[in-house]
Amino acid sequence: MKFRYVRIQGRELAANTMHAAGIFGMCWKLIQQGVMDEEDVALFKEIDSWFAEVLPFPEPCMRKERVVCFFKTENSDLMLKMLNPAMWLLERYNHPFFVVYTNSPGEIVYEDDYQIAVKVDDDIPILEFHHQWADPDECTVGN
Repeated sequence: MKFRYVRIQGRELAANTMHAAGIFGMCWKLIQQGVMDEEDVALFKEIDSWFAEVLPFPEPCMRKERVVCFFKTENSDLMLKMLNPAMWLLERYNHPFFVVYTNSPGEIVYEDDYQIAVKVDDDIPILEFHHQWADPDECTVGN
């Protein structure tokens, strides 16, 4: 199966969307927490600057709307190549992440040649597990 969209995200939730944090948010958080050394901070800032120069900043992001961004796989080779050092930084600092491929990301509210922004659905319930290896009968639905 050929997937149309890809996103690099972590386990933690982004405060603004309550959705899995993206790679830029995860790296900035490591910097803000003082986890990265100066050389690694400089490397990530170079990566971030490159993306700021090459990619348009999605309008919904400028308006601070609750959206999640994905790269289009048809044009993602260069994007993923440029993100490889950022993924290396996450691994270096033992910060887990996932590369997620999908064909159904949700309602697309922004699109350009390289990326899409998808509206975060407020109506999706969040499953709350009470212990690490929860029995499916022991989880509750909440927000």
